[in-house]
Amino acid sequence: MGENLLYKFYEWNISRKLSQDKMPKHVALIMDGNRRYSKIQGNIDVIKGHEMGVDTLEKVLDWTIELGIEIVTVYAFSTENFNRSEHEVEGLMNLFVKNFKRIVSHEKIHKNEVKVKAVGKLDLLPDNVLEAIHEAEKSTEHYDKRLLNIAIGYDGRQEIVDSIKKIAIEVKEGKLEPDEITESDVSKNLYTAGLDDPNLIIRTSGEERLSGFLLWQSSYSELYFCESLWPELRKVDFLRAIRSYQERERRFGV
Repeated sequence: MGENLLYKFYEWNISRKLSQDKMPKHVALIMDGNRRYSKIQGNIDVIKGHEMGVDTLEKVLDWTIELGIEIVTVYAFSTENFNRSEHEVEGLMNLFVKNFKRIVSHEKIHKNEVKVKAVGKLDLLPDNVLEAIHEAEKSTEHYDKRLLNIAIGYDGRQEIVDSIKKIAIEVKEGKLEPDEITESDVSKNLYTAGLDDPNLIIRTSGEERLSGFLLWQSSYSELYFCESLWPELRKVDFLRAIRSYQERERRFGV
């Protein structure tokens, strides 16, 4: 009880010092540590760890809404994750189906007008996952207040390659000259086309790398690495990340 009160006080103390003027518009999250958390908890089924990770994501979305953060992008499943055990991949696909379908009638999603979009090589996903994604996107497509991007079947290098392929087609068709290609052309052909780049990228679990996440978009993002495993992430951990971001002097190109 005493520890909870201490953390509540700490949360309040950090929150009151945050500046709304310096709040990041777009926060991206590498939700790392679900599998390690499963092992630490007595080697429970890895899918249980992922389920707890979904609970953490819901809490984090609540915190971003409280803080006025408009765009959240989460790294849910990379193309490399298809190489995991059949049990884990199948379990994750079932989780995706369940939770994308939940979005259709999710009270907080609709109350807060959150548009949900999946980004990645979606053609790699099973039909039932694609169907659930379509239902979720369709049910929120008219919202423009907040945006939740879920990177699934995602790889940052492949995203850049796919963008280049689209540009190459334009060049081949005579719509664009090679020496006319700009950064803007690459950006508008990415999976995240039209979005502001993330101001802040947070990775949990103590690992300090991007692992192929938003490689083009993260050129000037501030990076924050947190020791907590994703299912263990507390509000105070998230607030520390925001505080760290606001204390930095952002420099572009240096």
